Amino acid sequence: MDKLQEMKKIVEKLNLWAYHYYTLDAPIVSDAEYDKLYDKLLVLEKETGKILENSPTQRVGGEVLEKFQKHTHLKELYSLQKAQSIEEIIDFHDRCKKLLNEYNALNSTNKKLKYYVEYKFDGLTINLTYDNGKLISASTRGNGIYGEEVFEQVKTIKSIPLEISYKGLIEVQGEAIMPLSELKKYNEKENIKLKNARNAAAGAIRNLDPKKTAKRNLDAFFYNVGYKDKDYFKNQEEMIEFLKENKFKVNSYEKKCETIEEIEDRIKEIKVLREKVDYLTDGVVIKVSDFALREFFGYTNKFPRFAIAYKFDPQEYSTILKEVLWNVGRSGKVTPTAILEPVEIGDVTVKRATLNNYDDILRKEVKIGSRVLVRRSNDVIPEILGRISSGEGKEKEIILPTHCPFCKSELIKDGVNIFCPNTLGCSPQLISSLVHFSSKNAMNIDGLSEKTIEALFEKLKVNTVDKIYDLTFDDLLSLDKFKEKKANNLLNSIEKSKNVNLENFIYALGIKNVGIKTAKDLAKKFKNFENFKNSTEKELLEIEDIGEVVARCIFEFFNDEHSKQSLYNLLSKNIVINDYLDISTGEYLNKKIVITGSFKNYKRSDLENIFSSKGLIIQSNIAKSTDILVVGEKAGSKLEKAKKFKTQIIEQKDLEEFLEKL
Repeated sequence: MDKLQEMKKIVEKLNLWAYHYYTLDAPIVSDAEYDKLYDKLLVLEKETGKILENSPTQRVGGEVLEKFQKHTHLKELYSLQKAQSIEEIIDFHDRCKKLLNEYNALNSTNKKLKYYVEYKFDGLTINLTYDNGKLISASTRGNGIYGEEVFEQVKTIKSIPLEISYKGLIEVQGEAIMPLSELKKYNEKENIKLKNARNAAAGAIRNLDPKKTAKRNLDAFFYNVGYKDKDYFKNQEEMIEFLKENKFKVNSYEKKCETIEEIEDRIKEIKVLREKVDYLTDGVVIKVSDFALREFFGYTNKFPRFAIAYKFDPQEYSTILKEVLWNVGRSGKVTPTAILEPVEIGDVTVKRATLNNYDDILRKEVKIGSRVLVRRSNDVIPEILGRISSGEGKEKEIILPTHCPFCKSELIKDGVNIFCPNTLGCSPQLISSLVHFSSKNAMNIDGLSEKTIEALFEKLKVNTVDKIYDLTFDDLLSLDKFKEKKANNLLNSIEKSKNVNLENFIYALGIKNVGIKTAKDLAKKFKNFENFKNSTEKELLEIEDIGEVVARCIFEFFNDEHSKQSLYNLLSKNIVINDYLDISTGEYLNKKIVITGSFKNYKRSDLENIFSSKGLIIQSNIAKSTDILVVGEKAGSKLEKAKKFKTQIIEQKDLEEFLEKL
């Protein structure tokens, strides 16, 4: 016990020193003193056979992982709307003012708009979960609902606290970065050079070998508390102070603004400062500070209405336009893609670029063989800005196609766009519809990748969604790379998809302009599929965020003869559409549950979806606050921890009974 007490004191001291060194950038001891005490801790750990959870020796990287596990966020992580001009920031400000006026009128208040301006970091978003003061999980952002568990990798970042003073359940978001100075040091001693700091950080976090992550000496800045189980914040300043108090590394640039002029000054200031800091930043984030206003402003399908990211002008380069390919999307729209002579833009090799439509081609005066100016719009999607010269050879006009490049149907012009009307026989449209139908937010048919769907389409004539449910074991074995196990897994996944939640089924139908957010709003409004199917345009327009265009698309879908027949064919496959479940109340609301081991009849992702739909909170690791552990085969250390904490344990033999009670 004496040695354990000594270890606790050493760990506490080393973590304090590390906090001053890595987070505050203000060392209070020499490197030699730190190393001496660290070595002493290593000796004690070896002698006792014990390692404390918050020991700094656990940051060097553990064993190589077999694969990444899926992590369910406690609260959805949204991306930010992007702006590249002050005019777009003014539009954002005007929208905020309109919502503010609505809030003040409804609540008889006189609140004013105050913004919080900060750096937009160029790394990889990470989401940390703490419970009872301990770091129990770390994940990537993923699709905002699910991410990948990267706990072992994140532990190697020395500025991230393994333990905090707040003892409730909490999720904190930040950006993992590779400092430019560390990138330089790494490239000086490694044979395989890293191209840029952003990709280096993302690659390190998504490396299955945490020891390789540790070699890159990543850092992280934190800027948001996404979930907190009690006593939430009044404003951004209060939240940032909370992060600092709990020893998270917060960027020193913290500016408050009330006017567009002040915001513009901050943008100009950061544009200069970004050249002097030791990390990549590609813009500025502007947030409404007041949390009551944030809640009232709410979210669109993709973005919060209370925040926006101003992106700095991307780099521009010239290259030769070699040819134009015409692609057909799920809606039948035919769009041009430019094939370019490869060019390096910001350490990324660009070979393709966007051309929005034929009017865009004419306006920019681009031709085959032209030398064109290319930029990475929003630092992601390459875009052609225009023609510089005739290039290095003769130019050829780009011809507007009159017939679909795939099915040869005559194309229809609608405004500036052209469409293939052959929804029943055009392969790209059909394949895209099948991919959408099978996707995670739709029917969630695991194993139906785009490549597999292409094979099903070409070899087995699966050209409508209902035919997925007619596939047999022998059918699948006839496909390349399909063996017995893979075929059975896919058939099981197809069978499980027949039991689907209302919002996921609505999204799966692929109704024009209906994304997953709109599908959830529709499910909440109409409760069951019959009500939704028979809804009127007037009823649809009663839903916030649904306008005349979306309402008309939904109404036309259910009154179109082809759609009616397709829906009839699909529902004849014994699809069970679960009514919308309001989980705002219920026995298991906010109960914390951990899943461990493997299960005969379920994938862990299936169980996570079921538990989340019933209002339970999915945790990755056992903590004192965990209410339930669901145990499959090869449970490992989590079972022992659960017994120690006297957590309720559901064994595999009792799983079905437990699921029935939910």
